[in-house]
Amino acid sequence: MISMTGNPLRATVSLRGIIFSPEGSVLVVERTSDGGWELPGGRLDTHEDCIEGLKREIREETGLDPVVSEPVHSLSWRNDSGSGRFAVYYRCQSAGRTVSLSDEHTDWEWVTTRTARDRLSDAQATGVSRATEQTASSLEPTHSVAPE
Repeated sequence: MISMTGNPLRATVSLRGIIFSPEGSVLVVERTSDGGWELPGGRLDTHEDCIEGLKREIREETGLDPVVSEPVHSLSWRNDSGSGRFAVYYRCQSAGRTVSLSDEHTDWEWVTTRTARDRLSDAQATGVSRATEQTASSLEPTHSVAPE
């Protein structure tokens, strides 16, 4: 039997990039509005492709043009005012490390994954953990070769 809630979530869609540098650090940016740290990204426009929307947001906020991989985490919730929110976190890679901030942010830093998790909200920290796990598992050999 299919269960329906009768009250589906109507939500703003937000996309965030967990951007890794070649050395494995993660980019975090500090919000102008409240000084909190977050992952770069933002809201998806109507009829906008998810990957292109995320790349647009990252370029606008940081000047970077990362390679975007698959999503690593998603969740939905209602904020303090009762508005619906839906967020998707993508693992990204950037060859460049030079950041040019928009006026939405006052500072940026490439940090270890542990520092990123400590600074970010629980949802964003979970995204960083999952992206780190996927990165680590993609570096593991898929088969072993017996020594001769």
